[in-house]
Amino acid sequence: MNTKDPPAADVTERIAAPRVPVGEHLLERLRAVCAQVTVDDGERAEAGRDWWPLAIRWATRGAVPARPAVVARPGDADQVAAVLAACHDARVPVTPVAGRSGVCGASVPVFGGVSLDLCGLSGIVDVDTTSLVAEVLPGTFGPDLEAELRARGTTLGHWPQSMDLSTVGGWLACRGAGQYSTRYGKIEDMVTGLEVALADGRVIRTGGTGPRAALGPDLTQLFVGSEGVLGVITEAQLRLHPLPPAEGRRAYAFRGFAEGLEVCRRVLQRGATPAVLRLYDHSESARNFEHEEQSALVVLDEADGAILDATLRIVDDECAAAGAVALDENVVERWLGHRNDVSALAPLYRAGIVVDTIEIAARWSTLPTLYDTCVSSLLELEGTLAASAHQSHAYVDGACLYFTFAGRMPEEASSAPGPADPAVGAGDTGADAKADAWAERYYTSAWRVVMDAVRARGGAISHHHGVGINRGRFMAEALGGGFDVLVGLKDSLDPRGILNPGKLGLPSPFGEVLWP
Repeated sequence: MNTKDPPAADVTERIAAPRVPVGEHLLERLRAVCAQVTVDDGERAEAGRDWWPLAIRWATRGAVPARPAVVARPGDADQVAAVLAACHDARVPVTPVAGRSGVCGASVPVFGGVSLDLCGLSGIVDVDTTSLVAEVLPGTFGPDLEAELRARGTTLGHWPQSMDLSTVGGWLACRGAGQYSTRYGKIEDMVTGLEVALADGRVIRTGGTGPRAALGPDLTQLFVGSEGVLGVITEAQLRLHPLPPAEGRRAYAFRGFAEGLEVCRRVLQRGATPAVLRLYDHSESARNFEHEEQSALVVLDEADGAILDATLRIVDDECAAAGAVALDENVVERWLGHRNDVSALAPLYRAGIVVDTIEIAARWSTLPTLYDTCVSSLLELEGTLAASAHQSHAYVDGACLYFTFAGRMPEEASSAPGPADPAVGAGDTGADAKADAWAERYYTSAWRVVMDAVRARGGAISHHHGVGINRGRFMAEALGGGFDVLVGLKDSLDPRGILNPGKLGLPSPFGEVLWP
């Protein structure tokens, strides 16, 4: 297996779709209006991937999903608008990107064209500490944002696993959730207004005029979660919170996952909202905390002391009533220490193991059966090594289940050599190509069984990772007649289809995206 990076010029592409070039006339126009424009092979290759697990596997073969023709790095909103206007006139696709921490391929430039890197639009424009509102640029990375807010005695309360790699614009683009979401909400609960550059270069502002304004439909939420297909976010107005003065922790163990889910439901429906309320099934409790044959519940809250005491009292009461066993609070410390560690992904893929996570959301009444169905269906797939889940974000009406699966091609299936694969390095064998083909079939099958089960039970096929390329094939079925409304919005706001084509399952004027 070839795990060395090939020269940038030799990097291959794995997604089949027409690639749109950038001609000299457009290139000159882009250079005239944008701070930095490059056609360097290495930078184009780097812009061709994110943290989509399939892209990680392809990287071990010296390949990326797709490359742009040009990488443009604007320095302000005016430059963003000018780049979009130029590409709109030339009918060239534009893929907005920043940290590229997404795991569904949303920032992959599947039709080539221009990769619009927004990291240059970084920093806090203003903080109103009286009203607890901040105006923030989209390329601002999570740690930088929190450091500056905390220096002013405030916090956003948004702590995604990708904190070090992700930006404000990326959180908004896919409706992201932080690990403290039960206390602070998801990103769509934190945003009060946006500045957005449209496909033809016009710049508009939505919301931001006052709390709970009744000025027709909420246009801000139209762009939150749109993954750049309707417009490019160039500034966000966000709700803040005072730094919490107190913190408390709890850990409990339940006999089964369903019992733990019931306690989480009761806690939320009594009005308690601990920042962290995470329940792990037997497999994940053993793997993460070395608690065998138990479902571990991790609880952490930060708030005013009176609110904190009341919240933890409700958690204790409900856990005691359910017969849960109190665990040492070092379980919470262990979770805090490892919660953002994804270092094992690339080595697993190099070892031939296919790994991914699938987060969904559903009602409490559905969750126990949905958990059983999805885990059982994953385990029934040929090659599955493990399938497990935890509950990671909880609400009054339901919660998010976060499934993890891992699989490897059985030895009997790998004994015969496969056909040569032009997308892998010259030193790779037909067996490598066969392993790749098996991995991609297994991966799509694993996603299919979970998505089918979720839709059959009326759940949401994504909770916070978004859609991108990976979930695009499920969107029309998931939205039903609403999908036509989404198509209509796209046609109205972006009639030439230049904004992040190939995402959200939307049709594209540039052709069809085929993968794997």
